[in-house]
Amino acid sequence: MILIRSALFNVYFFAMTFVLTAGPATVVRLVAPHRVMDVARLWARVMVWGARVICGIRLHVSGLEHVGSGAALIASRHQSAFDTFVWLTLVPRACYVLKDELLRIPLFGPLMPLTGMIAVDRSGGASALRWLVQEGARAVREGRQIVIFPEGTRADPGAMLPLQPGVAALAARLHLPVIPVVTDSGHCWGRRAFHKRPGTIHVRVLEPIPAEFRRDQLMRRLEAALRTNVGENSVG
Repeated sequence: MILIRSALFNVYFFAMTFVLTAGPATVVRLVAPHRVMDVARLWARVMVWGARVICGIRLHVSGLEHVGSGAALIASRHQSAFDTFVWLTLVPRACYVLKDELLRIPLFGPLMPLTGMIAVDRSGGASALRWLVQEGARAVREGRQIVIFPEGTRADPGAMLPLQPGVAALAARLHLPVIPVVTDSGHCWGRRAFHKRPGTIHVRVLEPIPAEFRRDQLMRRLEAALRTNVGENSVG
């Protein structure tokens, strides 16, 4: 049953992505480019709905009051593709920090700059870090909620990768507290996994870490926070 439901969801995922990007998003891009973000949020809601109805994957969020509705810096664990769109449904104006390879995806890629996401060349070194901070400042001026994955890529449940310096640079330059987030999405939606298992994905937003800490102190506190237990997982 899991195999069948996973196959159905994958078909649904790619079909709905194509329909929305080739149809409404392309039209909006031409006539009202400032509304492309609305299509992105619709796409995310469609995917969360599909995961629940087709795969039996539910979502439980706690601590969202720590984020608020204004500019924010969210540092989240990253275990699955689910994490890459769920924040579009959780906060008013999500601004993901993402790899610039995504800009080369046909239909989908050209829409990304119009949503105000921050595309970073992960091999760019210091210049990429400067670009990240510059774009982060723009996002703050726009009142966006910046979502960054400090590990840089997806990690399996139970594993934690070294934290990358981007989040500390953003906190220091933007004077924003860092809001840690833990999740267990990998238990239902594995890293690069075809199978989608029924259960509940927990997203737990923790108390913000003040930006006034020195870089080493902030990173130690963030790492400790990201090791927090998200709660009992209910896979099955």
